[in-house]
Amino acid sequence: MQQSFRKRLVALSVMSVMGTLPMIATAQQADDNAIEEVVVSGFRGSLLKAMDKKKEALGSQDTILAEDIADFPSLNLAESIQRIPGVTITREAGEGRQISLRGLNADFTQVQLNGMEALGTSSSPMDSRGTVNTSRSFDFNIFASELFNQIDVQKSYSAEMDEGGIGGTVKLYTAKPFDYEGFKSVISAQAGDNSLTDDTSPRIAALVSNTWDKFGALVSIAYSKRDTSEQGYNTYRWRPRDAQGSDISALSAADQAAVESGDLRFSRGSRYSLFNSEQTRMGATLALQYRPNDDLSFDFDALYGELKNDRGEFHLQSRGSSSTALGCTGPDYDSNRYFCSSLTALEYNANNEVIYSQWQDTAIHSESRDQGAKTKVSQLVLSGEWDVNFDLKLSGLVGHMKSDYDSNSAKVYLESFGDMTIDYRQDRFYGTNTYQNGYDPTNIDEFRYHEIDLAEDEVSNSFDTAKLDADYAINNSSSLKVGVSYKSFEHDNNSVQAANEMRSAWQSGAVSDVIDSQLTYTNTGHKKQDWMSINVNGVLDEYGVNRNLTMSNTPNEVTEDTQSAYVVYDLDMKLADSELRASVGLRYFDTDIKSTGLVNGSDYVTVKRGYDGFLPTLNLAWYATENLVIRGSAGKNVTRPTLGSLSVSGTVNTDPLVGSSGLNISAGNPALQPFETINMEAGVEYYFDEVGYASVTYFRKDIDNFIATRVAPVAYGDTGYPMALIDGMADENGNPQTAQTIYTFSQPQNLEDSDFSGWEVALQRDFDFLPAPFDKLGAIANYTYADGESLHNILVDGETVSVYRPFYGLSENTYNATLYYETDVWGARVSLAHRDDYLTQVETSSNDQDEAGFHGTTYWDFSAFYNISDNLKVSLEGINLSNEREEQYSDSDNRLYNTTISGRTFYLGVTYSM
Repeated sequence: MQQSFRKRLVALSVMSVMGTLPMIATAQQADDNAIEEVVVSGFRGSLLKAMDKKKEALGSQDTILAEDIADFPSLNLAESIQRIPGVTITREAGEGRQISLRGLNADFTQVQLNGMEALGTSSSPMDSRGTVNTSRSFDFNIFASELFNQIDVQKSYSAEMDEGGIGGTVKLYTAKPFDYEGFKSVISAQAGDNSLTDDTSPRIAALVSNTWDKFGALVSIAYSKRDTSEQGYNTYRWRPRDAQGSDISALSAADQAAVESGDLRFSRGSRYSLFNSEQTRMGATLALQYRPNDDLSFDFDALYGELKNDRGEFHLQSRGSSSTALGCTGPDYDSNRYFCSSLTALEYNANNEVIYSQWQDTAIHSESRDQGAKTKVSQLVLSGEWDVNFDLKLSGLVGHMKSDYDSNSAKVYLESFGDMTIDYRQDRFYGTNTYQNGYDPTNIDEFRYHEIDLAEDEVSNSFDTAKLDADYAINNSSSLKVGVSYKSFEHDNNSVQAANEMRSAWQSGAVSDVIDSQLTYTNTGHKKQDWMSINVNGVLDEYGVNRNLTMSNTPNEVTEDTQSAYVVYDLDMKLADSELRASVGLRYFDTDIKSTGLVNGSDYVTVKRGYDGFLPTLNLAWYATENLVIRGSAGKNVTRPTLGSLSVSGTVNTDPLVGSSGLNISAGNPALQPFETINMEAGVEYYFDEVGYASVTYFRKDIDNFIATRVAPVAYGDTGYPMALIDGMADENGNPQTAQTIYTFSQPQNLEDSDFSGWEVALQRDFDFLPAPFDKLGAIANYTYADGESLHNILVDGETVSVYRPFYGLSENTYNATLYYETDVWGARVSLAHRDDYLTQVETSSNDQDEAGFHGTTYWDFSAFYNISDNLKVSLEGINLSNEREEQYSDSDNRLYNTTISGRTFYLGVTYSM
């Protein structure tokens, strides 16, 4: 039955491509006329037209139009979207990367690009931020905002929409030629500067469009290049340790006893850090439209985007026992002698955290990393629409989207030994290291080579989509919509690493002349620190190390084929002097999953699973008066498990001294069921005549099949992994491992149900009631409160314990505000975006921490323009005016994990249009 369904759908799609069935249409085509109306000159005008689209929508929706995107302080799409109620973003190198909707993290937000689902993957240089994105979350930093002219954020769900976005659906649209009247061309150029870099960042965008009666064509391009720098202080988390061989005789008897108890937590790494990148972003779109008559239209959209990061990463860190300053390090290459540190002074607080320590002969490393990371995204969409008669309209779409990410990394470590202090007393989230007794981290003679680490990653995502829809008007007040779709998604990820590369070739270990210039690290309000760094590629060349590794021919692969069908009944009726609009629908989906990867360390296997379901939806909008709209919705939706959770692959750590989790096994679970939710919301919106609106919305989501990692102690012989993996390995007590050796086994599973709820309040208002010139003022403000918890099973002292934690990415309080002033000649606005603390991880088995997350932030931005003429405009933008600190915490005791700043950014630009 499934094969028959698929063949029929593909046949219809092929017929539409060949032009033999004149009925295909883009899902966006229905909005084309609206786009022509709403793209107007002026920030205030675009806000009011976006308000009209919000009012006309049946469900809860917010829209950003071209003027919003062009004029808000924004480096990319994520920063444009963050102004919408309920939206929060994460940042990378100071700019937006991923978004969350109404308290659910980015994995629960579905992103569509020109009518079809899309997934773009980038990465972070920081392990604490997850490095490479292998989830379903969309990385918005791939695209420049100039490529798009409309964003719809749909928070309510209806059966005609693709399933998958429990949090909501973000729809991105590129420009089309019939959005404009006749010929249109625009070119924009900007030059930027960041307070932590020395470059002049160019940013260029251009658009050319024209229509010739029945045909139209549009081309747009965007290019930017900028240097970024994140600077800060971080740890590898904090770990309970005893002396580990360090000399602690200089301490008092009480302090010696405290250290030997093993209860004191020492910071790991304790390092100054610098993350630099040369970022290049390119994008282009092509849109062709053909309208042979008023009843028939064909659209072709092509998009290409590329994000390239050439990164340099530098650290000055302690790297003794478990990367603390404790313990012994060696042996020495010449004398085979070990170096053991001495702890001569310390202070610790009531949580047993060592907040001040003084060391002699401790291991101090300089780490230098060179990484190239590139993402390429391409999309082709053919769509169209046919008004068969007055009552029946047919539409369809076929498209292909592909995203490829690859990175290549090389690290070189220099090793030295010296005297230092580590001090957290002045700033709990920013340590200060002091180097003493003649030790100089800029002195080449202090260092010797220690290690080279190499790594490569590849991630590929692709979608093939076909849709066919029909809309039949039953009478003047009701209509019936039906549709079918087929979507094939494929995800591949592969990685390879080589640690301690060429260690035996170091000879005496003396540093050669391939040293780069010494680095300077500066952070306002904290100590300036210089240290020695390495020219990574120079070292690799000198020792003949090839950084291009051989990638495995057995990548982890997840494929999903989904067939779906829906029926929706729409009603639009008059009730006395009011209007009631209603939509009731039902969607059916059937998803087949195939997960392929390595199991038991050597076997390449495939596991197949599947699930299906019905999704009923109801949306109501009562236009009680011309200005008052009351909305309500209820329905069911799903979000599919994260790609990492579905992976069949497993890893086994057989060395209790490696990592922080001891003997453990971690594996995915292809048998997972999707998250399911019952969504409910109710809202009231009041629209001021042509000057703004105010709204209040309550929302609630009851989530079934919540997925979390379950952790339990299991005898190795019961895990199914081969005994050969533990041959010759010892346990934590030094005894040979056997089938009875206990391992911590962790695997994602569908656990208990969860729910969360919240409120959204929004206000948009021109101050037309004020006397001139203050009547040109206006404001946009919104506030969102969200609250929800999920169950996690964690391992504590060998026992499984159930704990509740907030949803990942949920900030309890978020708010945005913009104050603007605009005339026909000039305008300016200042904006802020705030989010509270939020959780990113619940640790299942580590002694270092039980959770991790980020502290709250408030970002301030500024924008201004001046129209020199009708065609020429100059602009000034300021981003992150307060140079906000991004603080990542470790453990519920709120210890330092990572703190960085990314500097203030300013852009001066000019735009010319014809």
